[in-house]
This record gives sequence, C-alpha cells and structure tokens, in this order.
Amino acid sequence: MKRAAGSELHAFLGAFSPEIARIALRLRSLVLEEAPVSNEFIYDPDNTVAMSYGFTDRPNDAFCHIAVYSEWVNLGFQRGSQLPDPEGLLEGTGRWIRHLRMASLDDLRRPFVGRFLRAAIEAAPRPEGETGKRSAPRSVVRGVYAKKRRPDKPAQKKEGA
Repeated sequence: MKRAAGSELHAFLGAFSPEIARIALRLRSLVLEEAPVSNEFIYDPDNTVAMSYGFTDRPNDAFCHIAVYSEWVNLGFQRGSQLPDPEGLLEGTGRWIRHLRMASLDDLRRPFVGRFLRAAIEAAPRPEGETGKRSAPRSVVRGVYAKKRRPDKPAQKKEGA
C-alpha cells in the first residue's frame, strides 16, 4: 500500500521550487518503497523541511533522512560512516552522518542510491522483542517552527548572472 504525502507536507514543500519539491517527494517514495513498514517523522524547522525514517518511535533510531534545501535535497544516513563506501560517494565528515546530494531527478536514478538505502535499512535498529505483530507504520508531523530562515519562494536567477 502506497502512503500518500499529507497536505501538511505538501504545504511545507510549497516554500521550495516545484523541481526541488518533486525531488523530495520522489525520494520519499523511494524510501517508502524500500521500507514500507517504517515510521516517518516530518519536521518543518527554521531553514529546511526534513523527513526521517525508522522502525522504532525514537528519532535516534532512524536509518535515513531527507533534508530539503532551496537548491538541492540530501538523502542522509544516520549511520552513514558505517556503510560500505569504497568509492567514497557519500559526503560528510562527521562522526556518523553521511549524505548524497540530489540536485535533479536524474540523481535519484544513480544505481548506488538504492544500494546505500538498502544497506542503511538492513543495519537499522528494530524494536526489541519484535514478534511480527506491529502497529501500522505511521507518518507524524513533529517540529513545526513559526519563524523561518528560508525564503518563502526560491529566488529566481537573473538572466546573465
């Protein structure tokens, strides 16, 4: 069963260009196709829109996140530094988190995107004592901040610039 993006998520993404919103929604679909029983947590903080995915109710247990910025969308992995990456394709230098930058829909079609996502899902924490009985996966809107540091609409590039 496909999980539709709710009206709140669409409203949050309305602050971004249609292309960036399409990338974010397609990445969301990809994550939910690979992990249909994952929980989704949607955040609308001050400078981006973010979605995280995991099999427990704890945000720290998320296996990946999608962060939407004005010019690109990141597919991040909370334990990305632990994922096999012999080609050095993952970006980031922190202790744990690594990401892939998506600036176009074509970027989502790169074969290693699914490979990293499946590896993150495989390594994700699961609820203790999981017996096969689970509540239905859910989508929850969490942090919504009134004050935003992002523009209402992305600035249009001037000709000749």
